[in-house]
Amino acid sequence: MIGYKCFRRNTTFAQSSSLHPQIFSLPAPIPQWPEGQGFASGLVNLGEIEIFKVTRFEFIWSCSAILDTKNAVTFYKPCGIPDGFHILGHYCQPCDKPLRGFVLVAREVGTHLPETTDIDNHEKLPPLRNPLDFKLVWNPNGGSQEMSSECGYFWLPQPPEGYKALGYLVTNKPDKPELDEMCCVRADLTDKCEPHRLILDVGSKIPEFSFQVWSLRPCDRGMLGKGVSVGTFFCSSGGNMGQDHSVACLKNLNPVLPAMPNLQQIHALIKHYGPTVFFHPEETYLPSSVAWFFNNGALLCRKDVSTGEGIDATGSNLPCGGTNDGKFWIDLPSDNRKDFLKRGDLESARLYVHVKPALGGTFTDIAMWIFCPFNGPATLKIGIKNIPLGKVGEHVGDWEHFTLRICNFTGELYSIYFSQHSGGEWVDPYELEYIDGNKAIVYSSKNGHASYPHPGTYIQGSAKLGLGIRNDAARSNLYVDSSTHYEIVAAEYLENVVTEPQWLQFMREWGPKIVYDTKTELDKIINALPRMLQYSMRSLINKFPVELYGEEGPTGPKEKNNWIHDERW
Repeated sequence: MIGYKCFRRNTTFAQSSSLHPQIFSLPAPIPQWPEGQGFASGLVNLGEIEIFKVTRFEFIWSCSAILDTKNAVTFYKPCGIPDGFHILGHYCQPCDKPLRGFVLVAREVGTHLPETTDIDNHEKLPPLRNPLDFKLVWNPNGGSQEMSSECGYFWLPQPPEGYKALGYLVTNKPDKPELDEMCCVRADLTDKCEPHRLILDVGSKIPEFSFQVWSLRPCDRGMLGKGVSVGTFFCSSGGNMGQDHSVACLKNLNPVLPAMPNLQQIHALIKHYGPTVFFHPEETYLPSSVAWFFNNGALLCRKDVSTGEGIDATGSNLPCGGTNDGKFWIDLPSDNRKDFLKRGDLESARLYVHVKPALGGTFTDIAMWIFCPFNGPATLKIGIKNIPLGKVGEHVGDWEHFTLRICNFTGELYSIYFSQHSGGEWVDPYELEYIDGNKAIVYSSKNGHASYPHPGTYIQGSAKLGLGIRNDAARSNLYVDSSTHYEIVAAEYLENVVTEPQWLQFMREWGPKIVYDTKTELDKIINALPRMLQYSMRSLINKFPVELYGEEGPTGPKEKNNWIHDERW
């Protein structure tokens, strides 16, 4: 986020070619993918329109309170547009980031949608039309009567009735853009979107002159979502976000999802991009395969039955489907095999892969799940002191994941999601570490197995105050290469191509419910702190992961929210 504390008529807004960011490329060339359908063809058919991803841009304008890249946001016009395609909006990004964004351009196609598709009274209207006019939303001169040729001017298209604008146009001249410079899209071919991340914030002593620029994302995301991100931005002025955000995103009405990869292409993607997962050199509780866990003593337990039963290597005797009703769970044996199982078996470990559409089938999410038989105890960090929490944080059966997001236009790695307890973060490719070609590194934290892009100590709580649960990540000789040690367990869009293992249908808990006397232990620690830190510590503890309090054991991948829905970002 870029912020300006005040607005003055003579504030310096710079336009300079020196502010152009470098273009980012992955460490290694992208291979020729196996043939099949429309994956990596450069085009995606959404039904009545076809879209093309543009990554080449022409500089329009940069704004900065001081002339350095840390305080600059640059606005671009897409260029190199294929014949017949139309601009839907412009692109912007902070100047201190490598240039790797995109915007979509569109053209009409003669594809006929299935008769079940509801297009209301729009069937006689063309999918694309030029706007009727442009409305000036903001320019840096604010209320000044003077119009400068060195300023940026932000224009909102005024669409015809029955159409939606999908982005804004930016110029460096006060003249209105020509109407044929962009197109609006018929309303039934669009979907709702929402402002997501603040990119530019121009404050002002006069509220109506303040101005914000936000990135956009579809509201309807996830495996079944039809919303397609256009790559444009949203503008607001006067601090008014409004209920109607003036712009929309695209909607994929093509039920075939022709740009999604086939099975052969999925294997090629994993072999090319599959990260190496490094575990902490002091990690005690390593991963294993599910089959190894079952074969070495894991038990299926039933409510009101005192003894558990062994589980077949494939999980064939696990109850499938239904809901997490508390009638069944998995546990460790009580004999000497218990400690053996807790330590896992790195040699058998593999990543269990779920492949699904993202952002309306314009991207592919390759979610890679790793199983650890046991989650170790937590350590509380208070300043320079580290306090082991005994059994607090321990639980049987730990499922963690990270997700590769692949661009279906090119097959390029777009970002990786690192799951971290109850949340996570998307990390751009230029911020990743690579071990071999385009294969990134994922660091798994000690005991808790959360995923991080870099080694270090991550505090779940307040890093500023040095209060919270430690998550230590480091490189070691303990690792799993997901590009070779993996198993594709689900890809629903391929219908019957991938056979899901029976254990995946187990919707109950992979560990028993354990209640720790956490409150008593933490109260002792808090009461020993200086009074000025006690309130902050209590507030942070309320944000700790639920497993610290002995909540119900973890469920399997298919019961997780992100199996169907988008990641938490």
